[in-house]
Amino acid sequence: MNREEVQNYCATFTGVELKQKTYPKLFHSYYLFGKKFAYFEIDDSDQWQFSIRVAEERFLELTDQPGIKPSKYLARFHWITIEQLESVGEEYLEELILWSYQKAMTSLPKNLQQEISQ
Repeated sequence: MNREEVQNYCATFTGVELKQKTYPKLFHSYYLFGKKFAYFEIDDSDQWQFSIRVAEERFLELTDQPGIKPSKYLARFHWITIEQLESVGEEYLEELILWSYQKAMTSLPKNLQQEISQ
């Protein structure tokens, strides 16, 4: 998957909102009712990094792979930064993004979770 395909995939989930921030770098953040589940960090040279939250048991396994590192400031919450999307298979990447989305959903009130699931 390339950057555009990942961005499109993140946007397909129910209730997702894309927010952009431009200072000090360009950020494209994906939220589910105020809960961030994925974001792209893009610098001036058009280099980018993609970050998502992962399960605690997958954190060490993933950060041991080349092109994947703990996210700056968010690693303690098991966020990873993927610098090379090619280092992660398409299906596995989709699974990781879905898990991050579902983790954001579990932090919402039950009635809102049910509304999203319908």
